Amino acid sequence: MPITIETTVRAPLDRVWAAWNDPHAIEQWNAATPEWHTPRASVDLREGGKFCSRMQARDGSAGFDFEGIYTRIEPQRLIEYVMSDGRAVRVEFIDGADGVTVRESFDAEDAHSAEQQRQGWQAILDNFARHVEARG
Repeated sequence: MPITIETTVRAPLDRVWAAWNDPHAIEQWNAATPEWHTPRASVDLREGGKFCSRMQARDGSAGFDFEGIYTRIEPQRLIEYVMSDGRAVRVEFIDGADGVTVRESFDAEDAHSAEQQRQGWQAILDNFARHVEARG
């Protein structure tokens, strides 16, 4: 079952795209709660390229690699990838009068409820928007 979330980032499209794909920026915004962080990230932004974000509890009690392979890239418009567990993700960047709408659709997994997944992914997306907007 696909889940779709979105937010509008009040910033220019080039800055939104850059923050989404820059490993150093990802390390700043990629967390659902303050108790988690991303100590390292790597991005090879091309079709067939790999990405990996190490997501980890700040106290070291838990962590995992969020990783996958890019399957489609349309610069400043679309990113599609397949996660290491085979689930597909589509990220759209839609430039508009109020900013850039970032819309993510992802295949749900079985370990957590759809609502838990929606809330977690939305929290990260909202954190991304705050990060980009704070950078002016």
